[in-house]
Amino acid sequence: MIFKQLNRTACKTYLVGSETSKEVIIVDPVLPQVNEYASLLKNEGLKLTHVLDTHTHADHISGAGALVDLTSAVYVMHQNSPVRCVSFRVPDGFECHLSDIPVKVMHTPGHTKDSMCLVFPDRILTGDTLFLDDGGAGRTDLHWESLQKIMKLPDRLMVYPAHEYRGREPSGLGEQKKRNPNLQPRSKEEYIKWLTDMKLGPADWMNDVLKANYACTRDPRAAHIPADTPSCEMKGTMAPGIAEQQVPTISVAEVRRRLETKQLDGTVILDVREPAELKGELGVIPGALNIPVGQVAQRLKELEKLKEKEIVTLCRSGARAHIAAATLLKAGFRKVFNMSGGMTAFRQAEKKP
Repeated sequence: MIFKQLNRTACKTYLVGSETSKEVIIVDPVLPQVNEYASLLKNEGLKLTHVLDTHTHADHISGAGALVDLTSAVYVMHQNSPVRCVSFRVPDGFECHLSDIPVKVMHTPGHTKDSMCLVFPDRILTGDTLFLDDGGAGRTDLHWESLQKIMKLPDRLMVYPAHEYRGREPSGLGEQKKRNPNLQPRSKEEYIKWLTDMKLGPADWMNDVLKANYACTRDPRAAHIPADTPSCEMKGTMAPGIAEQQVPTISVAEVRRRLETKQLDGTVILDVREPAELKGELGVIPGALNIPVGQVAQRLKELEKLKEKEIVTLCRSGARAHIAAATLLKAGFRKVFNMSGGMTAFRQAEKKP
């Protein structure tokens, strides 16, 4: 088998093909390197038969359309893909041969509705469905079902994701089952709770990238893309250094005391949950400012007027609020606290005598 990873960046593009026929496919190409891919094909005497995107990308502009223009290869995505210029849409379980190499499509929605993995006899290209070790991936509860599919695959398969931001090396699925937090045994309900606590949501700029890819743009400037941002990882919208930032906490009891005695002058409650969560059973603290955690870094200028105030961040259980508080502290806000336990603890405190 011919197997090469073609990029120098965190986005991974794979060339897979037959040594016998010299027919190859390219998986998840990035637009800025299309000419390099074309040169490689020519120099090594390879025939590109298909170009595949494992999902609709939100962090970079796909090079698939441009590669098709240069080579007349067939553009393949899952049948649920909204990308307009796809010429061959495949269903879950679709099996074919790349010359003498069998490959199977496994639909794995969760990161996007059109996410798929490519399963070869000795490896799996997981796209953004599964990253290595603690890299994460996945956006919705649909991801739980997709991970169950992966868990049933043989341990011998080597895992090759579409991104790797921190120099991790591909490893066997058996190893990933042992050490990857996404693959630990959980019920669907437990997984949704864990994912909700971890999830940041997409950064605003990613919507522009999606629109560019829906339209099959060939323009590398069609959307602004921040450099070196691990945006597709779990916690990937965090700026560098945020994970290491120490964050002071404030107890639910103290916040409740201030609310009851109306001693919140000069204090801002910053609720970093998604807007839809505010309508749920946990409710909201009256007067709280809502900015989803994935938007905090992009809205620092808007928050600048609050820099001298005390800011208390909160979410459902505290994980996202910790990230928001760390982001603010890193940006120079001096009086920022994370409310321990979040709104879950806040409501539980109401039930105590």
